[in-house]
Amino acid sequence: MSDDEVTAAPESEASAVYRRLRRVFGDPALRSRDARRRSTKTPGSSTPYGTGRDPAGLGDVLDGVSRTMGWTSPLARGELLSSWPELVGPEIASHTEPVGIDDGMLSVQCDSTAWATQLRMMRADMVTSITRRYPDAQITSIHFIGPSAPSWKRGPRSIPGRGPRDTYG
Repeated sequence: MSDDEVTAAPESEASAVYRRLRRVFGDPALRSRDARRRSTKTPGSSTPYGTGRDPAGLGDVLDGVSRTMGWTSPLARGELLSSWPELVGPEIASHTEPVGIDDGMLSVQCDSTAWATQLRMMRADMVTSITRRYPDAQITSIHFIGPSAPSWKRGPRSIPGRGPRDTYG
């Protein structure tokens, strides 16, 4: 028998069914284009009622949203200001109040110049504990402000000179 006669012989029904089933279910390389597209999963996708469909906690969802939107630094700064008594202790917190954060500098208003002086000596330890507990706040230094007396200056930047006193006679 020649090769032409072998290929020309009709195929049995069982053999045809076997080949069809192998083509549909067996060999992945021989699957149809549509079957390959349906079976391919993209990362992060899920199927209904499948594994990995458990709901995420609200804290995890909010943490992911705040990180993708770039809100971690302002949130950490707000948390730092609100938890000031826990961070420094009740005695220091009763004599100080955080005023604000500007360009990585935390400004703290003190009751007296003695408290401001003492806290200036403890500045390095406080900055270390703040950066360890709130790394996203990006605090690089602390500025302690004592009580201020009224002055003729208007604002942090003023022109040197006698000011309004030079018109008094």
